[in-house]
Amino acid sequence: MLFTKESDYAIRIVRALRSGEQRNVQEICDEEEIPNAFCYKIMRKLNRGGIVEVVRGAKGGFRLTKSIREMTLYDVIMAVEPDFSVIQCIHNFCDQNSGSRRCKVHRELLGVQHTVEQLLQKKTLYDILEG
Repeated sequence: MLFTKESDYAIRIVRALRSGEQRNVQEICDEEEIPNAFCYKIMRKLNRGGIVEVVRGAKGGFRLTKSIREMTLYDVIMAVEPDFSVIQCIHNFCDQNSGSRRCKVHRELLGVQHTVEQLLQKKTLYDILEG
């Protein structure tokens, strides 16, 4: 599968934070219809990936680390799914490769993978959400 629910929710989280203002998880979950437990899990990945930062304290929450003009779909998806691929054997050994022969399907899908990655790198969140 190209995009998981986790990627979808991560993009929704960025959409909820696009103004640059700090928001708490409950506000984001209510606005974007994301289950709380799942949102916390994705927020941890987005934080590790440098997409959001945590604001501690009683009135804490999350905010984006940079403008949506500087952030691409690729950045968001890679933060939550670093092994993102069109098919599992893209990043792992393909059983159909033998010796010097490459699996023709694998070779074609590798080209598709590169095309998808290039498209995701071209689209900023601003292009999608505000453009």
